[in-house]
Amino acid sequence: MIDVIVARKRSETEDICLLELARPDGAALPPFSAGAHIDIHLPGGLIRQYSLCNHPGEQHRYEVAVLRDPKSRGGSIAVHDQVNEGDAIVISEPRNLFPLEHSAHRHLLIAGGIGVTPILCMAERLSHQGAEFEMHYCTKAPEQTAFRERISASEFADRVSFHYSRAEPSTRLDAQALLSKPQPDTHLYVCGPNPFMDHILETAHQCGWSDAQLHREYFAAEEVDHEGDSTFEVQLASSGDVIEIPADRSVLEVLLERDIDIPFACENGVCGTCVTRLLEGEPDHRDMFLTPEEKATNEEFAPCCSRSKSKRLVLDI
Repeated sequence: MIDVIVARKRSETEDICLLELARPDGAALPPFSAGAHIDIHLPGGLIRQYSLCNHPGEQHRYEVAVLRDPKSRGGSIAVHDQVNEGDAIVISEPRNLFPLEHSAHRHLLIAGGIGVTPILCMAERLSHQGAEFEMHYCTKAPEQTAFRERISASEFADRVSFHYSRAEPSTRLDAQALLSKPQPDTHLYVCGPNPFMDHILETAHQCGWSDAQLHREYFAAEEVDHEGDSTFEVQLASSGDVIEIPADRSVLEVLLERDIDIPFACENGVCGTCVTRLLEGEPDHRDMFLTPEEKATNEEFAPCCSRSKSKRLVLDI
């Protein structure tokens, strides 16, 4: 854990605020790579993940941008209403679950709304490296576009296309046209609201892009219908203990209650922190972290949200 202060807090748009975080003594922060995120410990015991959006060469500060979402689980509201400039808070070291594929010849960056945060960091890095890339940034209107001035003033401004769905005339992104001619040495990175990313990824698949070329990062899990959930068992491989998981509780909740140490952060299947090796059983994968190919192997399991189709799962714990 790292103790930092909120060195600066300002509004990027009407509903997006930017936090600049630094060590109280001005010392260097751990280095990070484009696409990385940090955990921020918020008032009320909440822990939330936010992508770093400043240049990855900087070590004197971290920057995160947070959308005020009235449908959130409380994290964004806490950032906007309870975290103030000058406050002391605790964060984690950066982790990267959304890295650039540096073997690619060309990079296609697509951001939707607040999903611009890791994408902007990628653009900064690729520009600094002299790599070949283009960026498409989709929002509703210019006034709802975070970092618009920063991007327009950047050295890579000519590689960025802004798309506004509610402008007159609309400049909405035509994903079919953009993705219609996939090249094997081009990699695509997308971040934004889940329906937006699903549309981009589904279009890419329809156009012939391979899974290996597609990279995404989800901010939130999909809504899950829990009506059919039932009780199942989890066996711990190290001890042989068998633990019953009630229909209305997650594996993570039950194991933590028994003082079984499992790292976790988001608690809704997005970040991958709690993913555990699965030795036996058929899981009901409900996370947004594992790829379809990884889920098909049934070698890993997200205890914060996933459940079981079989009577028992054996976890490598």
